Amino acid sequence: MICFSHVNKWYGDYHALVDINAEVKKGEVVVVCGPSGSGKSTLIRTVNRLEEIKSGELLFDGRNVHAPMSSSELNKLRSHIGFVFQSFNLFPHMSVVENVMLSPMRVRGKAKAESHDKAMQLLERVGLANKAGAYPAQLSGGQQQRVAIARALAMEPPAMLFDEPTSALDPEMVGEVLAVMRSLADEGMTMMCVTHEMGFAREVADRVWFMDAGAILEDAPPDTFFNSPQHPRAKRFLSDLRSH
Repeated sequence: MICFSHVNKWYGDYHALVDINAEVKKGEVVVVCGPSGSGKSTLIRTVNRLEEIKSGELLFDGRNVHAPMSSSELNKLRSHIGFVFQSFNLFPHMSVVENVMLSPMRVRGKAKAESHDKAMQLLERVGLANKAGAYPAQLSGGQQQRVAIARALAMEPPAMLFDEPTSALDPEMVGEVLAVMRSLADEGMTMMCVTHEMGFAREVADRVWFMDAGAILEDAPPDTFFNSPQHPRAKRFLSDLRSH
């Protein structure tokens, strides 16, 4: 579903992504972890071209994401890739249900009634149908993030990307967002998640990618990664986590 081939990115002299070669298969959940500044968010943002790459190739569902394309083609490509940000990015002047309805109507040209029905189904799925008429400012952070997930799902994407979706939340709200992500994984959604939630990685991921200094240093099933990591940097990262 997602294939990185010799992907490199620089910010000026800073080599932010270093020769990335990796794959996320259809139906697979990959958790990307590592210390702050290791390139995790940069990596996931290249998948829907929020970050441009300097060299290499990145395929999403067989399509070269970084090939030359018009802005309308790029928007169409992005509409197929569900993206959930650290900050929820909901439109504050629109109700919850209107936030979820917007893209299917604007981008796909779906009828209002059909979009409304679909939005209500998705809000039910994330446990927020009773908040359809509320505005984002009336919701907790955890509720806003669940609305953001529903909004991404409204475009029926073949894959979902999560960029630290719980890091802006109070601790007691983290669980409700992870529960929605867990249910998506159970339903077979292809997912790539940048997260510090190691419990989620252990329970839900098919594979864990450990990054440092812009490179993937370890790519392993969770059991192997947590119990017998190979790379010295991964070992240090995990022992630091345990000591905290």
